[in-house]
Amino acid sequence: MKWKNLKNKIWFKTITNRYILVLLVFIVWMLFFDTNSWFTHQKLDNEISEIKNNIDYYESEIAKDKKTLQQLNDSVLIEKFAREHYYMKRENEDVFIIKYEDSLK
Repeated sequence: MKWKNLKNKIWFKTITNRYILVLLVFIVWMLFFDTNSWFTHQKLDNEISEIKNNIDYYESEIAKDKKTLQQLNDSVLIEKFAREHYYMKRENEDVFIIKYEDSLK
């Protein structure tokens, strides 16, 4: 195509319009090069969702721990917890810890 024929085409006139060119440059700049680019926002949104998931997890763990603390207000349950988790014993008592072969792997 010759230059005159190309200049008369509608799509060429639209693309070479200076406002369209400035708009395209602006869009490319905002998507890729700016400090507040679209990609940066996507990364930050992913981090926010990950942090919200962590918050939900830790809130559920806090609820479990509060429930455990409320149960440990009873002296019988405190003794049971200490025996199971810390292998404590009473005087004149022997404790034998049995480990199964499956648990040693």
